[in-house]
Amino acid sequence: MNVPLLDLQAQYVSLRDDLQQAVARVMSSQRFVLGDEVRALETSIAEYCQAKHAIGCASGSDALLLALMALDVKAGDEVITTPFSFFATGASVARLGARPVFVDIDPHTYNIDPSRVADAITPRTKVIMPVHLYGQCAPMDPLLELGRRHGIPVVEDAAQAIGATDNGRRAGSMGVIGCFSFYPTKNLGGAGDGGILTTSDDEVAARLRRLRTHGGSNEYEHEEVGINSRLDELQAAVLNVKFRSLDKWSDERARKAEIYTKLLSDADLQFPLVTPQVRSGGRHIFHQYVIRVPGNRDALMEHLKTHGIGSKVYYPIPLHLQKCFDYLGYKKGDLPESEAAADETFALPAYPELTEEQQIYVVETIKRFR
Repeated sequence: MNVPLLDLQAQYVSLRDDLQQAVARVMSSQRFVLGDEVRALETSIAEYCQAKHAIGCASGSDALLLALMALDVKAGDEVITTPFSFFATGASVARLGARPVFVDIDPHTYNIDPSRVADAITPRTKVIMPVHLYGQCAPMDPLLELGRRHGIPVVEDAAQAIGATDNGRRAGSMGVIGCFSFYPTKNLGGAGDGGILTTSDDEVAARLRRLRTHGGSNEYEHEEVGINSRLDELQAAVLNVKFRSLDKWSDERARKAEIYTKLLSDADLQFPLVTPQVRSGGRHIFHQYVIRVPGNRDALMEHLKTHGIGSKVYYPIPLHLQKCFDYLGYKKGDLPESEAAADETFALPAYPELTEEQQIYVVETIKRFR
């Protein structure tokens, strides 16, 4: 049996007619930038994420950059974040000349550990930026309290977490700004790059709209220097079709996760394997189903590969050990939980169209690993 890590073809087949009609509608209009499709998506996402505003942009990476620009992050500032994330998290800080300050993670959820954030705050700290990893919100209450106490805004890197909740609050509604990605592999994925920001602050929203269009309130008047980061109409049209299925897909991902966890707990494995921990009081949308296998992770992945099963490590090199961040002065051993997670975790196939038969095959193959 072949079980790919992700099967976007299966999703496309179920929506083919609606997607083709949406693309044809945009082609007929010949309006490709910031038109009705983008406005409709912004309205839907703002309401869905419990925010007053949503501002479309060209990618999730740009969403992070725009958020920090809107909060005046500049050279010499510090942004506290996690090293166990996709590269764009740290890169958005460095692009502005600011210094990423990496704080270690909770080894059970892989999200930033709030108990370590307080010790990292300095007079130069401009933003606290947690990442809602794998589809589960970071514990926001202690982070928001730290932000209030020190007058530091919180930006949510929610690229993997659209629809996730923390104590009834949607990802992207808790910090000053939420940042989302529509990369094709996301729970809500486009036909290429795309992103969106959420905020309930009117002034921040207005500034984000300017910054995404070169810092101008219109084509030829510019209050500041921004960037060119607009969400395409074609992407918005695709996303408007897919948005209608988002909750169904995320619920299916969570159901697949429950099946995996039960199958693995009943498997009587002859080696240690840790299944994902779901925090109480939240909704985990399982963008990834990530397991932990101390000691022989790579050998197990190779075993799965030989039996036609896809898997992937998210993320093999923590950001504090990336060569481009050598200048920050971190060394191996400084953030041990992130480093251990990088060495021991990997994702199993997990998507709405995955069948229970495939899941049973995956777990039976894991059981045969020696």
